[in-house]
Amino acid sequence: MRIHDFIAELDELQPDEKLHWLVEFANELPDLSPGRGTAPFPDNCRVQECQTAVHLWVDVIAGKVHLEADVPQKSPTVRGLVALIVCGLEGATVDEILPVLDDLIANSGLAPVLGMTRQQGFRGVIARIKQQLFLVK
Repeated sequence: MRIHDFIAELDELQPDEKLHWLVEFANELPDLSPGRGTAPFPDNCRVQECQTAVHLWVDVIAGKVHLEADVPQKSPTVRGLVALIVCGLEGATVDEILPVLDDLIANSGLAPVLGMTRQQGFRGVIARIKQQLFLVK
């Protein structure tokens, strides 16, 4: 699970550098798999708490969590936040991920640099992942 490495990297940055890091990290969001790569996406994949159209899929395959997301290129900060979660949690087990999600916003050091709307959206993405993982647990 790489999320701890990303958080450690963010901890070393000044507030304005954290936003720059997110914008740069937006490019790391993997493309959707071929079966999911075509819009329109199902309504149940839309994270309603996000103003930006964020679509999220949570799968558990052979005991490992696999996340996929679609976030518009025109929203690099939100895309960076989602990439942080998708890339940071990819391949971990449900039991490894659930405790990390509870304090992710506080532990990431991003709360002071994100507006309330982005924090709400970030919490919505986390809540969606937790909800889906509790269903399979």
